[in-house]
Amino acid sequence: MIDNFLSNFQDGASHVLHLNAYDHILFLIVLSVPYLFKDWKRVLLLISVFTLGHCVSLALATYNIISVNSKLIEFLIPMTILIVGLFNVFTSGKKSHGKTVGLLFLATLFFGLIHGLGFSATFEHMISTSESKLLALLEIGLGIEAGQMLVAFIVMFLSFLCQTIFRFSKRDWIMVTSAIIVGFVLPILIKSDLLS
Repeated sequence: MIDNFLSNFQDGASHVLHLNAYDHILFLIVLSVPYLFKDWKRVLLLISVFTLGHCVSLALATYNIISVNSKLIEFLIPMTILIVGLFNVFTSGKKSHGKTVGLLFLATLFFGLIHGLGFSATFEHMISTSESKLLALLEIGLGIEAGQMLVAFIVMFLSFLCQTIFRFSKRDWIMVTSAIIVGFVLPILIKSDLLS
């Protein structure tokens, strides 16, 4: 039983941290780059909301409640990264950023649903031998959460270093990091099968 838990937990964490699935890492970077360590509660909540959306869509796809067009999902995943990246670029340094928290949480939940659908085929293959799909989903979900927290911690640590040691302004740090991620994502969107 513990072996199954560890295996599923590891699969969930690897899904986030695997370099071939860098779109997940890019999304987490743009999601957490506006925050510092003092904002850890908000970051934890945002990531948990994203994981919840991820797991809900996995469950819906696994139990055949919904089916997805993989080309559409492959287009929507980089689009979610682009949207959050552009949001960061246009709101960095503005005081109104705090007023959009509710919208940010709803968008993060929705984006979690989309990212989960992108993982559904791999997930179904991973749990094909599991006795309980729901238990496997929860174990993998915990791994996804842990992997995402690790990425967010690294991003916040880099933010701390750049803003305290290298004296980047918070606005510049958010804007430059988000613009770099947008630059990574645009070619992925252009090359997507949906636009080809």
